[in-house]
Amino acid sequence: MLTDDQPSTSDSAACRRCASPIEAADLRCAVCGLPTPTEHVVHDAPVIEVLRCDGCGAAVSYDAGAREPKCSFCGAVMHVEAPEDPIEEARAYLPLRVDPDTAQQGLRRWLGGLGFFRPADLHSAATVASLKPLWWVGWVFDAEILVSWCADSEVGSRRSNWAPHAGQDTLTLRRVLVPASRGLSDVECRAIADGYDLAAAGPPPPPQDGVLIERFDVQRSAARQTIAEALERVARAHASEWVPGKRQRKLAVAVLPTSLRSDRLAFPAYVLAYRYKNKLYRAVINGNDPAVITGTAPYSVAKILLVALGSLTALTLLVILLRALAR
Repeated sequence: MLTDDQPSTSDSAACRRCASPIEAADLRCAVCGLPTPTEHVVHDAPVIEVLRCDGCGAAVSYDAGAREPKCSFCGAVMHVEAPEDPIEEARAYLPLRVDPDTAQQGLRRWLGGLGFFRPADLHSAATVASLKPLWWVGWVFDAEILVSWCADSEVGSRRSNWAPHAGQDTLTLRRVLVPASRGLSDVECRAIADGYDLAAAGPPPPPQDGVLIERFDVQRSAARQTIAEALERVARAHASEWVPGKRQRKLAVAVLPTSLRSDRLAFPAYVLAYRYKNKLYRAVINGNDPAVITGTAPYSVAKILLVALGSLTALTLLVILLRALAR
C-alpha cells in the first residue's frame, strides 16, 4: 500500500447500479461490471499500437523503427498489436532517479546482506549480465469497502481452546497499488512499491534506446478480480486487528467495494540479470531508491549442510547425555 497523500484524479460519472465512479475509459463498472452508458464511453480515443511478446505476453510502447524486436524479459520475438478497445495509458510518470552505476552498487550491497546461508563471496563474485531500465504501470486506488470477516480466538472459549467471532466494518483505503505489469510479477511490484515518491510524478520520460515503457494490458473494468484480490490483502491486515483477544486462527475476509477512484501511474525500475558460478539470477531495483530491491539469489549448500550436521551432532550428544543420566 502506498502512503503518499496526493489525491487520485478521476473524471467520473456514477454507475447506474452501484453508484461507484465510472471513469472516462471504462467500458464497464470496475465494481459491479455493469456496461457503461454510451454517453460516457470515449469514442475518439486515439488508435494505439503496442508491441506484444509472443513468449511472456509483455506489452510495451511501439517503436516504428523496430524490426522483429526481441522481448527484453524473455527474449522471444514481439509482434505489433492494435487492440480494438481503448488502451489505458499512465497519467503520470515517476522520474528515474537512480543511474546504472548506483543500481549495480545497490545490488552488491543487497547481495552482501542476505544472511549467513548465502555464499560468502556472492557480493564480490557476482557479475552483472544485463541491466535494463523499465517503467512498469499500475493503478493506484482510493477505495471505500465493506469488509465481512470471521475468525477464531481465545475470547469466550470457555472449556474449548477457541471460540468463533465475526463482524462487518467499513474501510476507507488510500493509495492501494494494483500492478498491471507483464514484465514484472505482482510480487516483485509490491516488493519495491514502498520506495516510490508519488508526489514527484510528472510527464513521460524522453524516448531512449533500450528503455521499456509498458502499456496497460487491460482496462481497470476488465481487471476486477485482480483489483478485488489487492483490496482483500489490505483488508485482511485490518481485519486481523478487529478480532478480539491475543490469539487468532482461520481468519477469512470478504470485500465489497462501494467506490473506486483510480490513478494510472508508471513506476521506474531496473530489471537486472546477474551471474554467479555460471547460473543467472534476476533482481529488480526501485528506480527512486536503490536500497529497495527484490530478486533471487543462490544459497550456500556447504553452509546448509554444515548447520544441519552440527544440529544432528548436538542432538546425538544430547540423547547420549540423557541416557547416561538415566542410568
